[in-house]
Amino acid sequence: MSNRRTGLILDFGGVLTTPLLPAVLAFEQREGLPQGACLTALYKDEEGVRITSDLERGTVSQTEWNEFAGKMLGVPADNLMGRIFGDLRPEPLMINAAAAARRAGTKVGILSNSVGLAPWDLYDGYELERLYDVVVISEQHLLRKPDAELFEITLKLMDLPAEECVFVDDTEAYVQAAEQLGLAGVHNQDPRQTVATLSELLGVDLTAS
Repeated sequence: MSNRRTGLILDFGGVLTTPLLPAVLAFEQREGLPQGACLTALYKDEEGVRITSDLERGTVSQTEWNEFAGKMLGVPADNLMGRIFGDLRPEPLMINAAAAARRAGTKVGILSNSVGLAPWDLYDGYELERLYDVVVISEQHLLRKPDAELFEITLKLMDLPAEECVFVDDTEAYVQAAEQLGLAGVHNQDPRQTVATLSELLGVDLTAS
């Protein structure tokens, strides 16, 4: 394929892992919280949105976020981020597809909004530096998706133009931000469908073992 794209950029949480929402709902149930408590306190409350954005940019530590969120939710702050996302597991379909893409000569990068790296490390055990060509964690650049500059940093590290790359995220707004910069966007809602779409866009059968 003469127009085959040669770069693939993947979000991490909710793409290379199982979906975030079921993990959050399970946490709420374990803690005796009403369903939707985390969404209301941290993503609909103005101060919650601000501090979570600051966490992603690295200007607030995970410990500080834990303390804030613990007060908002009325639960202990100790390792709160780790407890919220404790049920996340690797998503084998996407991880295997990324490996297949690399074997076929596609550059594969990670672009992830951070949730802080300590005391709990979301990325622990995934061997990102070994398995992917480029790894961009938002806090290390004091930016967050959907900041255009963070996408541009990732493209520069990939050494590819936007038009050569496909971007996958489980957050539609971030996919749209990538598309505005010229990347092909894929909104990951079902890993099987995402792998099929990527196989078409990259011109490689990513379902092959």
